[in-house]
Amino acid sequence: MTTTTMTNPSREETTQKPHHPLQQIAESPTHKLLLKQWLKEESLLSRRVSLKESRLDSTRKEITFLYSAFFVFHSTVLLLLFSSASNPPHPSCRRTWIPCLLSLLSSFAFLWAIRYKSDSEVVLERILEREKEDAMLLTKCVNELKKKGTEFDLLKEVDALRRAKSLRVEAKGPAAKKWAARDFAIMVLFTAACGVLGLTRFVLCN
Repeated sequence: MTTTTMTNPSREETTQKPHHPLQQIAESPTHKLLLKQWLKEESLLSRRVSLKESRLDSTRKEITFLYSAFFVFHSTVLLLLFSSASNPPHPSCRRTWIPCLLSLLSSFAFLWAIRYKSDSEVVLERILEREKEDAMLLTKCVNELKKKGTEFDLLKEVDALRRAKSLRVEAKGPAAKKWAARDFAIMVLFTAACGVLGLTRFVLCN
């Protein structure tokens, strides 16, 4: 009788041993449903981030193509004008406004396209940064839930993480418009367009 009474407390201790957090989540319908929902949202966010990254890469490739096309187009036009300028200069000078106008319109078209794609790149960068922050927040919530199990306080933990995110946003402050590299590139292209315009008239008249 004494041996059985001595072994009972040890059996009770093993049965009363706390479960693993994942086992606690599996036994709790609320936490189990919450974990499934968060995992689904985490997978959705990762797909959206990868999609935005691919769109951002394609936009940057298009901007690079427009820069290259700008210089290739004007170089080709200048070479053609130079090769066809073997006639006397006076008749060509009377009609110099036609190629100058075409050069100006094509330059404005390239500048508008580059500016539009640059603005699209900025918008995609902001969206991608925000979605990456949301994915990090959700991943942190999932890890905390897996670590704490049923001890995870939904309102307390999520509100704390949201406050941390809002503090990061406030630390960045309002995005003041600065002299960005894309604005400098547009000014360089505008100067190059004016130079091409002057070269066009010079080649036709001299």
